[in-house]
Amino acid sequence: MRWEITPEGVGRLTLNRPRTGNALTADQRERIIDLLGEASGDLRVRAILLTATGDRHFCTGADLGAPAAADRPGPEGAPERPAGSIARTIAGGAQRLIAAVQDCDKPVIAAVNGTAAGIGVHLALACDLVLAADSAKFVEVFVRRGLVVDGGGAYLLTRLVGPQRAKELVFFGDSVSAADARDMGLVNRVVPAAELPEVAGQWAERLARGPTVALGLGKRLINRALDGDRATSFAEEAMAVEINMSGDDGQEGVRAFVERREPTFRGW
Repeated sequence: MRWEITPEGVGRLTLNRPRTGNALTADQRERIIDLLGEASGDLRVRAILLTATGDRHFCTGADLGAPAAADRPGPEGAPERPAGSIARTIAGGAQRLIAAVQDCDKPVIAAVNGTAAGIGVHLALACDLVLAADSAKFVEVFVRRGLVVDGGGAYLLTRLVGPQRAKELVFFGDSVSAADARDMGLVNRVVPAAELPEVAGQWAERLARGPTVALGLGKRLINRALDGDRATSFAEEAMAVEINMSGDDGQEGVRAFVERREPTFRGW
């Protein structure tokens, strides 16, 4: 996995295990969580671009090659898998990863270059904007393994496409093309595979030039909009405006409008 911050302020996070379908190890998952948390408070990072190497796979899910701790025998006489251990593993692993993407204060773009399956689908869908190569595919593979969807899948899918379509995706586990994913509302835009890096870079740099605080506050408001009542949503919006206008970017935007010039946002 590679992480770099470009001179334009884009944090580029690249999954780099093409031979394993860019499947995520536990260590990689924790590294992504840490990087996203650090990026929230790093003034050098104005936007984040998440993609992968190769032209076949974005992320095929969790790397199941190594046994999890819960699968190894415990002390003599103790149960091999204590009650609640699987739930704790999911909560502390896949769900933390998805929450880290959604809670990051910087906008996150997914550039899906190939197949996204399992937690790889949810990693992409948790991002604020999703670009996909025309060759990309999205597969809710859990049902094929006899598993219930996890990693925040039900939460994300229901909000993006509604309960009926979410059930279709989860129940059948069919491979969904990039074009169909766009038509469902899972993807913002589909581009030719050869153009994906350039378009994704343009989107990320455009966000990096924007008012970082306003974007982060807007992200939080939208993510919470379906979870609360109108009064709560309105109150949080008013507070977000208060926070934004107390910063330099909010004031710069108004000054630039009055002075009829392009604003220069600095990220605070």
